[in-house]
Amino acid sequence: MSQRLSKARLRAAWIVAVAVDAIQIPVEATGLLGWIVGAGLDVVTMIVLWSLVGFHWAFLPSFLTEWIPYLDYAPLWTLAVLIATRGRGEDMLAAPLIPPHP
Repeated sequence: MSQRLSKARLRAAWIVAVAVDAIQIPVEATGLLGWIVGAGLDVVTMIVLWSLVGFHWAFLPSFLTEWIPYLDYAPLWTLAVLIATRGRGEDMLAAPLIPPHP
């Protein structure tokens, strides 16, 4: 089972993923220089997200497809964080699965 993540780590991972996707989409539309900047940003993003969330298979397709021109216009880092952090918050385990009956 995956480790639980604190609210701070979850929030940081979401902020990083959304910010990188918001930066990459317009930057990579500028041509070759934008693609090079975006590729470097992908490497940094992968390292940061692995340090925040830990290894998850969802990060690999996001990392690899970001290197393919025109496919990188999708917000794949945000989608990867959604998949990697699903159900891993610390407050998710505190809540009962079935609400108590009155």
